[in-house]
Amino acid sequence: MIAIIDYDAGNIRSVEKAFVSLGQEVAVTRDAGVLRSADKVVLPGVGNFGDCMQNLEKFGLVPVIREIASGGRPFLGICVGLQLLFEESEESPGVKGLGILKGRILRIPEGGGRKIPHMGWNSIHLIRQNGSGRLFRGIPEQSYVYFVHSYYLKAADESIVTATAEYGVTIHASVEKDNVFATQFHPEKSSDTGLAILRNFAELS
Repeated sequence: MIAIIDYDAGNIRSVEKAFVSLGQEVAVTRDAGVLRSADKVVLPGVGNFGDCMQNLEKFGLVPVIREIASGGRPFLGICVGLQLLFEESEESPGVKGLGILKGRILRIPEGGGRKIPHMGWNSIHLIRQNGSGRLFRGIPEQSYVYFVHSYYLKAADESIVTATAEYGVTIHASVEKDNVFATQFHPEKSSDTGLAILRNFAELS
């Protein structure tokens, strides 16, 4: 069973619908017992970094997420769910993230005719090293996926980065460290490519 963490984030139902379309058993929950018993856990998210952290704290989910992420079961962060896994964000100065992974969330720079937020389809460059990139098994290089964000990840350890995108700056678009996976883009909105990525996650052992 795949548990999707319910903390009043915006894209929870679309993530649920995508996994259900793949034939997966899904529970949308903030119940710690259900989360601990799930085979895999997903942290989705759309919105402000600080507000999302506040909601995780309000619902008592921070220690549960840290426990699950350190416990070996596959864990997937999506969009703000990726950002929350890191230490801090320029969007919400003074607010600490979960700190499960090392790195900062930075504002996408203005200029060059770029629109902020970065919204729409963008190709990704896949980085496969030391057996990483399991989310992208069977995914072609320069595949297009769907982004909606104004802030981007700069990981402290680039060895965890499994995909990048270019939008005036190199965006660390996906990471993988042990059992923890995350994507800045929205696989649930990325058509067949996104569904293939979610299927790869669902099939992890």
